[in-house]
Amino acid sequence: MNEKTLKTLEYEKIVNLLLDKAESELGRKKIEAIRPLTDIEEIERLQEATSEAYKIMIKRSAPPLFGIYDLGKEMQRIKIGGILEPVSLLRVSDSLRVSRRLKGYMRDNDGDRESSYPIIGNLIETLSTMKFIEEEIEKAIVSEDEISDNASSALKSIRREKLSTNNSIRKKLDNITSSPSYQKYLQDSIVTMREGRFVVPVKQEHRGNVSGIVHDMSSSGATVFIEPMAVVELNNKMRELDIKENEEIHKILKRLSELVLEESHKILYNQEILQELDFIFAKGKLALDMNGTKPILNKDRYINMKKARHPLLGDDEVVPIDVYLGEDFNTLVITGPNTGGKTVTLKTVGLLTAMAQSGLHIPADFNSEIGVFDKIFADIGDEQSIEQSLSTFSSHMTNIVSILDEVDENSLVLFDELGAGTDPTEGAALAISILENLLRRDIRTLATTHYSQLKVYALTTDNVNNASVEFDVETLSPTYRLLIGVPGKSNAFDISKRLGLQDFIIDDAKLLVSQESIELEDVLQSLEQDRLQAEENRMRTEDHRQEVEKLREELNRQKEKTENMREEILNKAKEEARAILRDAKKDADGLVKQLRGISGEIERERNIKIQETHEKLKTSLNQVESELSADVLNVMSNKPPENLKPGETVRVLAYDQVGEVLNEPDNKGDVQVQVGIMKINVNVTGLKRDVSQEEERSKTKTKHIMKNKSRNVKSELDLRGYNLADALMDVDKYLDDALLSGLDRIEIIHGKGTGVLREGITGYLKNHRNVKNYRLGDIGEGGDGVTIVELR
Repeated sequence: MNEKTLKTLEYEKIVNLLLDKAESELGRKKIEAIRPLTDIEEIERLQEATSEAYKIMIKRSAPPLFGIYDLGKEMQRIKIGGILEPVSLLRVSDSLRVSRRLKGYMRDNDGDRESSYPIIGNLIETLSTMKFIEEEIEKAIVSEDEISDNASSALKSIRREKLSTNNSIRKKLDNITSSPSYQKYLQDSIVTMREGRFVVPVKQEHRGNVSGIVHDMSSSGATVFIEPMAVVELNNKMRELDIKENEEIHKILKRLSELVLEESHKILYNQEILQELDFIFAKGKLALDMNGTKPILNKDRYINMKKARHPLLGDDEVVPIDVYLGEDFNTLVITGPNTGGKTVTLKTVGLLTAMAQSGLHIPADFNSEIGVFDKIFADIGDEQSIEQSLSTFSSHMTNIVSILDEVDENSLVLFDELGAGTDPTEGAALAISILENLLRRDIRTLATTHYSQLKVYALTTDNVNNASVEFDVETLSPTYRLLIGVPGKSNAFDISKRLGLQDFIIDDAKLLVSQESIELEDVLQSLEQDRLQAEENRMRTEDHRQEVEKLREELNRQKEKTENMREEILNKAKEEARAILRDAKKDADGLVKQLRGISGEIERERNIKIQETHEKLKTSLNQVESELSADVLNVMSNKPPENLKPGETVRVLAYDQVGEVLNEPDNKGDVQVQVGIMKINVNVTGLKRDVSQEEERSKTKTKHIMKNKSRNVKSELDLRGYNLADALMDVDKYLDDALLSGLDRIEIIHGKGTGVLREGITGYLKNHRNVKNYRLGDIGEGGDGVTIVELR
């Protein structure tokens, strides 16, 4: 791809926007190398990856990518037998944590990730998780310059002995500095260190009164720093313990380095995958910011951009344009006034094409189409003034000559003010000749111009079309709309007249213009008036059509819904009737059977029983009929609820459905009710309050939430590796969950690090209404790397 063209189109500014979206230096390295491609299959794969990232982030926000590092030097160091420093091991641990969290992020995002997001899903699936190494590093290393006591039992024992020895030394020295017999010899009653050994400051003139080893002297010579003989052995022991501690730390780092070495090939492979994922999600973030869409790619060099917006212009200053080229015509000549948007149109077409071929989504409506070109050429530069010199024309022509030498059939060419900067007659002739040459070679070309001759050329030549940027003569300002098929009118006389130029001057000017030019301008004015009228009629017709279509669809939905509900209610009523009739018949048959067993001696009594049975059967049948009428037509007998308020739960008797009241009844008693996804208008006589169901649902939901929370919430939250913003969001949610689950004491693990995470969290806890007290952990609880929180 032509680098000069990319510079002209300001492609590097798009790359800079993309760089801001990357989370790691590895991702930024990949972004810096991005360029438009020409292989349509590879471009399609890049576009699909961007689409997947876009969709995932809409569902789940940004992925956990913080902690990706370039571990190449670390892996090279351990391969030649070196030992990793704590900072390097922490970087390895962070990278492993990112891999593990990405797998969890993808599982939480979608159960069938491979089918829904094949590119990103497969990349994340290939990541290796090494939780054992990650945990071993986290257990052993507290920060870049501190090894944990828990790194090994030997280290813990050494440090415990160092603490005891240190206390013994301090105690002996404190006795010396506080002793009245020694205080007169001391410069200050303090204990300090020189060369790793504890010493006391002694006045120079009394150095012989304190037995011990001199380690240093003040710059003035008035003070000597003496190690008293009483602590020499203890200091020696402390030095030995220091050596043992360093040796044990060396062993720990060596052991961890060997663990990393065993999995170094997997770690490096993870790094490549993480770099690719950071790159893909950066493209997805840019698409979200630009409200971009995936373009439809084609090999036919066909461009159809719908509502395209220049990505470097703000939303308040960009006007979307529709532009197409390569099907009915291959050359588009754009005319219109200065500052009307001609140059922006060219840059929009060129830049969006380059972005699409780089795998980036473009700021345009869905189903916009982009042809894949081998080369894009642009000669774009704003016309500066009527004082343009030959050097300006020469510069443009030099660039055009270079383009004509390099261009081929699968190229896109953009010319701004073609032929400008020289005599108008000659410039127009050159412009037409250049366009004709490109047309014969079947090259897709867009050119802007002020020359009327090019308008005529576009009107009279096959495969060439006019376009113009609209200008409102009444307001003397451009609308920036692009009108394809309509040549631009000069408007010079109209604008001058609106600005107050005298009529006789305008009339004299018209006499100096050729009759053909006047007739052309008149034709253009007539075409513009007809176009505006046709556009207005089309928009009015389209509005009516859409309104009718919307009403028809709504009517069909309501009709279908009503029919379904009617069938359901009737079927339910019929089934209930059958059940009641079956029970009634069963009872009657039983009674009749009993009566038939009675002897003839009690015939009268039998007849009485039969009569009672018939009466009971008749009563049951009447009850069935009454219940059916009540179920299907209970609206007529229902007492309408009074003082209905929005948000109340009611039962719609006609449909036997529960819904929510959306507004208060009007003067006719009509009210709107939300039933499922449908909003229906019902009179209050057809409604009945349904409070018990709402209360039961609320109680059930609350019990369900409390049950789940108490079962799932842990008493600790691990935030190591998070940035502050994400950590505070997790802390807020975790505090709510802990309160719901009944916890009164929790632990927040943030590590020591730089202290930013710890300070941010403690500042947040300080003002939280549900926090009773908080403190940093003791030595056995994790020290400064953990905050203990008591809840109210």
